[in-house]
Amino acid sequence: MTHAALVASASGLGFGLSLIIAIGAQNAYVLRQGLRREHVLPVVAICAGSDAVLILLGVGGLGSLLELAPWLTDVMRIGGAAFLLTYAALAARRAWRPAALDTEADGRSTPLWPVVTTILALTWLNPHVYLDTLVLLGSVAATHGDDRWWFGLGAAVGSVVWFTTLGFGARLLRPVFARPVAWRVLDALIAIVMVAIAATLLHGLMGG
Repeated sequence: MTHAALVASASGLGFGLSLIIAIGAQNAYVLRQGLRREHVLPVVAICAGSDAVLILLGVGGLGSLLELAPWLTDVMRIGGAAFLLTYAALAARRAWRPAALDTEADGRSTPLWPVVTTILALTWLNPHVYLDTLVLLGSVAATHGDDRWWFGLGAAVGSVVWFTTLGFGARLLRPVFARPVAWRVLDALIAIVMVAIAATLLHGLMGG
């Protein structure tokens, strides 16, 4: 690896983490699954794998399609907002009737399929992920010229590191979430975050 490639990889790692490490719908769901120890590996794999695909497309220059067809962004905004509001309602319902975390949970209390479909929706129905990876990250990667793929690799590694840490590291907080009030606070925050993100999507749709 050349010095320029190493710099590009490090830059991609830092830039990728800066985009991922934020309170959002996807991170909130990964945290919740990590706390419950339910299907953590599939959730982490889907998040990191999805990011890798989007980063690859962004570095490859696919972001220009969004600029040529802005109506695609509007469609994603509507779909994403509808899903987020639905999930916010479910989180609010859980906050209203919280339950203590079963510390003996073995990850089988919730079927895999609903978990997979939820994390896929939270990932792919969020238009911000396309703007961040296809457009923003792709534009920054292009400044590295032939080393842009090293930049993309660094960003992809950052995604793997973050979601693995969030998903599997959440178990350290399990003693705190053994109390119903902790779940009430978490689910209430998740509901607020979902509604806030949905509001920004609809606000952008109206041209605000």
